[in-house]
Amino acid sequence: MNKLSSSYGRYALLTYFTIWFLVLSQFLRIVFFIWQSDEVSWNVIDFLRTLLTGLFYDLGTVAFIAMSSVFYYTIVPNKWIGSFLDKALIYFFTSLTVFILVFTFFAELTFWDEFKTRFNFIAVDYLIYTHEVVANIKQSYPLPVLIGGVLLLTLLFLFIFSKKQAFQTTFSSKVNLKTRLEVLTTTIVIGLFFGFFITNNQAEWSSNRYNSEISKSGIYSFFAAFRNNQMEYVDFYTSINNDKAFKIIKNKLADRNSVYSTNNYAIHRKIIDSVPSLENKNVVFILVESLSGSFLKEFGNKENITPFLDSLAQKSIFFEDLYATGTRTVRGMEAVTLCIPPTPGQSIVKRPDNQNLYTICSIFKSRKYDCNFFYGGDGYFDNMNAYFGGNGFNIYDRGRGSVLSDAIKTTRNNIIDEEVTFENAWGICDEDIFNKMLKVADLQYKNQKPFFNFVMTTSNHRPFTYPSGKIDIPSGTSRQGAVKYTDFALKELFNKAKTKPWFKNTVFVIIADHCASSAGKDEIDVVNYHIPAFIVNLPESQNQKIAKQCSQIDLWPTLFSLFHWSYDSDFFGKNVLDNSFEQRALMGTYRKLVLMKKEKVMILSDQKKQAFYSWNKNNNSLKSIPINHSFLEETISWYQTADFLFTKKLLK
Repeated sequence: MNKLSSSYGRYALLTYFTIWFLVLSQFLRIVFFIWQSDEVSWNVIDFLRTLLTGLFYDLGTVAFIAMSSVFYYTIVPNKWIGSFLDKALIYFFTSLTVFILVFTFFAELTFWDEFKTRFNFIAVDYLIYTHEVVANIKQSYPLPVLIGGVLLLTLLFLFIFSKKQAFQTTFSSKVNLKTRLEVLTTTIVIGLFFGFFITNNQAEWSSNRYNSEISKSGIYSFFAAFRNNQMEYVDFYTSINNDKAFKIIKNKLADRNSVYSTNNYAIHRKIIDSVPSLENKNVVFILVESLSGSFLKEFGNKENITPFLDSLAQKSIFFEDLYATGTRTVRGMEAVTLCIPPTPGQSIVKRPDNQNLYTICSIFKSRKYDCNFFYGGDGYFDNMNAYFGGNGFNIYDRGRGSVLSDAIKTTRNNIIDEEVTFENAWGICDEDIFNKMLKVADLQYKNQKPFFNFVMTTSNHRPFTYPSGKIDIPSGTSRQGAVKYTDFALKELFNKAKTKPWFKNTVFVIIADHCASSAGKDEIDVVNYHIPAFIVNLPESQNQKIAKQCSQIDLWPTLFSLFHWSYDSDFFGKNVLDNSFEQRALMGTYRKLVLMKKEKVMILSDQKKQAFYSWNKNNNSLKSIPINHSFLEETISWYQTADFLFTKKLLK
């Protein structure tokens, strides 16, 4: 053993571990390259930059992982090296760490399969809701095979370490103080450098989103998302003077039916309809899980998996060019209840102090409606019960013992076993939740209460399981089957509702929460925000197809105008049917904020960056164009004012 290896022999295992981690991480990147081979950039420079950027982030990641080991090696006296306790601790924690990392690499593959991205804020949220996530994994993947494979690979890697005599050298090598301090100092310096000077979004160097995502380290991305789940707009994004931002937005929201009640930083206004309002119609609102527009024959799909919804498109008020605000259910809920653009970071549904906001429920409550939220899983997931319960809804869910805060004054009702015919990781099947809603609606009608019933579906979600024998696609085999089952369940809902005495006075509203997948090679894949929306059972004379480009946040203002309701509004959405409506859509991820107007797309990014594109709808591609400054200021205004109003508690 030469002098160098003798000096650092105590760190032999740590050295082999570091090399193993770096090699396996690069192997995973190559797997992702092959996986997205049709969409990544294979240009030699781009390929090498992706791998080298990834290697850079992997070095930071492994420094953090190794930190505790380095501290241990630093403080253990030479006389304890190779003792029973020393061996036991190193064997145990090395084995545990390798097992966890191998499992994490497998988890990254499944996460990429679902979201086409490295770990992000979704993975952080999933860590909190372990029941649903673990159950979903068990039902979606052969867990014994997966765990067995992870265990076998762990043993294989430990065997390789042993064959290289990494353990033996570590247990037999003494180490002097100088070497200990060198290794400790180097590790701490790397850790501090990455902790204070390197951000995860610096890996996003490429215009091809896949190259940027592959450049990242999944573990590093996870903890970056954990740290940045809430983002103050003015700290991270380009901003303008608040006076100017609110002036722009007030001009955008102004119309002949609106009267602003204040000149301050607010958008509160009175919507006045000169036509007498309709009698209070019941409203059944259905937020459908992951219903991409691309699933419908109406938008070109050839698989015939939404026959009922395609038929509804011909006999409803159907929105042909409507876009989701985000990529998750809580974003859809935020958009349809608050009619607000997506604020950066977490959805308002998941944020603290989100009770007693001015929501659509506030309007229904002012008209003496009974307001209820139905969810087939445990509403603790994604903070849904706290949000809906704290904003005036009674809760119907499949709770497992979690309770609402004493500060939330609402009624919670569990869906009991006798009301369930089928259940998976995410909750009861769509037929069961619809049947529960029908039962409650019957009681509301009996008690002569107008009702607003908000139903969140779950069946169109991995593991894509549903009751057997309902459709011609076997349960658990594909997303297409889950979509077709949801379509079937909606048809059954309408068949049953038509037999009810309250049906003729009930309007049904159906819209997706988000698309099934929103990822693509561009930083925002616009077409993957396109969703269908239907307003059903208003007078037949009102049925039409609305071709105007619009957003989820416009749905309720449009329906309230059809009801000819006058009401107070803090909404950013507008009545699409008004002649003055300016076509636009607002959308984003938890970091990207977008304003789209026809084929022009402005994207705001954290680090106070922005980009302007022309969208080619035919091939779904974005082409960079010079920044239009008035367009930029308008984009900033939508998001800056929305964030300001929530953070300053002006939406209460």
